[in-house]
Amino acid sequence: MRVVSGIQPTGKPHLGNYLGAIVNYVKLQDEAHAQGGQCFIFLADLHAISMPHSPAELTKNTREMVATLVACGVDPAKTVLFNQAQVPAHAELQWLLSGTARMGWLNRMTQWKDKAGKNREGQSIALFTYPVLQAADVLLYQATHVPVGEDQKQHLELARDIAQKFNNDFCDEDAPLFTLPDPYIPPAAARIMSLRDGSSKMSKSDPSEMSRISLTDDADTIMKKIKKAKTDSEPLPSEAKELDERAEAKNLVGIYAALVGKSVDDVLADHGGQGFGAFKPALGEVLIETLAPINARFAELKDDQEALDAILARGAARAREIALPTLDATYKALGLVRG
Repeated sequence: MRVVSGIQPTGKPHLGNYLGAIVNYVKLQDEAHAQGGQCFIFLADLHAISMPHSPAELTKNTREMVATLVACGVDPAKTVLFNQAQVPAHAELQWLLSGTARMGWLNRMTQWKDKAGKNREGQSIALFTYPVLQAADVLLYQATHVPVGEDQKQHLELARDIAQKFNNDFCDEDAPLFTLPDPYIPPAAARIMSLRDGSSKMSKSDPSEMSRISLTDDADTIMKKIKKAKTDSEPLPSEAKELDERAEAKNLVGIYAALVGKSVDDVLADHGGQGFGAFKPALGEVLIETLAPINARFAELKDDQEALDAILARGAARAREIALPTLDATYKALGLVRG
């Protein structure tokens, strides 16, 4: 089992990142380690430059994301934790795969359409081709499993298409170069929505700080945001299916369920009939209790630049070592002569 996943170091990590991705990183790390496999978690700083950005902020956010991941339980002794920029093989393999990827495949990517909007001609080439870099990210390490949300499944399918076409075009039938990675969709993957709009995902890019719980928020801020979260006037129902038309209520109950490790129906069995005047403080207390140790550990780590850089350097050295055989084999398969 070889697990590979990346997270962009942009903005402050929030509750959606934690419940939707980071808690599963920790589970997968432990599962892979127990099976004698490997887990690779990288900071996708090369992906971050596909959009306008502040160089100073990117550097700062990369270190803060390392501190966040470690504070949440990602263990550099069990996981290869690094940033892309220190492993040039990611960019090299992207270029080598660009001869195999097809314009039509990339044009069909729904995230490209969403992010580019109506001004496609004004977008960077990197924004258009970053799914090829995502393919390189996972194929470079011969990933067997890639944690993905519903919004990233299409990109993993593209990685499989690129790998399959490369294997068909440049490899012997009985000796393919690239492993075709399988999606890993955790059964309890939480889709956390905005506190201001239950139809939109919680996002770092939302201009309103009140739309999200940052992992660095203190207890007073967490409680304030939860109490001001958008809801309706109806009490909580007794069954999960009754929340289907109540997006904001469904989101808050879903957050509570994910934090305490229960089903939504179990939460409603305890809190059904309550109004949000009672439920919101209960949710706030659970959030504060969950995030307090993460916040404390993050505070210890975030200003220790030397320690954070050392974690990244050790991880990058290991990643470069593991990536080299695949990169060399790719050059050879393409007939490229290297010194």
